[in-house]
Amino acid sequence: MENCVEIRWHGRGGQGAKTAALLLADVAFKTGSYVQGFPEYGPERIGAPITAYNRISSCEIRVHSNIYHPDYVVVVDEGLLDSVDVTDGLSEKGAILINTSKNKSDIEKHLNGYRGKVFTIDARKVSMECLGRYFPNTPMLAGIVKVSGVMEKEIFLNEMEASFKHKFSSKPEVIAGNMNALKMAFDDVK
Repeated sequence: MENCVEIRWHGRGGQGAKTAALLLADVAFKTGSYVQGFPEYGPERIGAPITAYNRISSCEIRVHSNIYHPDYVVVVDEGLLDSVDVTDGLSEKGAILINTSKNKSDIEKHLNGYRGKVFTIDARKVSMECLGRYFPNTPMLAGIVKVSGVMEKEIFLNEMEASFKHKFSSKPEVIAGNMNALKMAFDDVK
């Protein structure tokens, strides 16, 4: 599809990959894009591998299937690199973003010879520093917006702040922590 960015998310149940995909769709929709954000489940339980998807386009989206040839892949749990072929169908013109504290060279051997761009972010570090708990989805969401360029940083941050204010109106500390995590993640993508 022309003018369409397709993103595939790999995570485990409970890590927020589905939530991040839905948030990205919501924010992109508010900026005037046509969007899809949806999960695919196997056995529905915490810790089980899950896949989620985004399509973001300036044109109407008429495809309603999983994404088999994504432009970008987000790996929320690096433990999946040994059990899931996260690079399957991934365009070498796109990129993969992996949540890890390891160097890119240590990660590349798990990517089945993928020759496209590889980005990393330590979402655990960002999450613990900004939120006090491990919620990898917030840093990974900012990371993929930066890597993919689906929207401008300031537009993304403004829309996310509005979304957080709506969801967490009685918890301003949650809003501040999540906003700090988004901002820090933009700077920490390698």
